[in-house]
Amino acid sequence: MKQAAAILFAALVASACAPVPISPERAAEICEQKARDAQGPTGSVTIGTNSNDGAFASASIGVNTDFLRGLDPLEVYENCVFERTGAAPIRPPRLR
Repeated sequence: MKQAAAILFAALVASACAPVPISPERAAEICEQKARDAQGPTGSVTIGTNSNDGAFASASIGVNTDFLRGLDPLEVYENCVFERTGAAPIRPPRLR
């Protein structure tokens, strides 16, 4: 009885650690964003005014480590999809 419980417990632990399958289309969406981020720095600037606070401004800059390492965005996309699905991409990435 104890062995059966131990085997059942081990099976439950092993199944909890297994990666959740992801559809190829969802992997493509996630990995396209990662590849876009590898293309170069991103940023935004906001300037405005309102009747409560008056004038305001903000800025943000984003830099991805894949960009800093000089990785090709297409390779980033292909590797990302393969890591998530175990297969080659189903379509080319839609980059900017």
